[in-house]
Amino acid sequence: MPRFAANLSMMFTDRPFLDRFAAAGAAGFAAVEYLFPYEHEAGEIRAALDDAGLEQALFNLPPGDFARGERGLAALPGREAEFRDGLDKALHYAEVIGARRLHCMAGLIGADDDRAH
Repeated sequence: MPRFAANLSMMFTDRPFLDRFAAAGAAGFAAVEYLFPYEHEAGEIRAALDDAGLEQALFNLPPGDFARGERGLAALPGREAEFRDGLDKALHYAEVIGARRLHCMAGLIGADDDRAH
């Protein structure tokens, strides 16, 4: 039987992020995922998970400047230090939240980059 996790970045968006955990639990989900937790303290997210009886399925490493279209840093030359800082941040969140899986977003190279051709 497949197990599904509620994606709280996409579901229950009629309520504040931390309230979505309870909504997911009430809807019968056992686990949740979301794009990025970094606007909230890791302890707040852990408390929301515990209060709703949920497990954390996964979340993404910091993407860079998401509003400008960046979708990860792992494969971007010259961004290694920023990637390492983001990885450290994600690992801290994972430890506090209890996440055993992280999604490492590679990034998008620009059309003018030699590797794009």
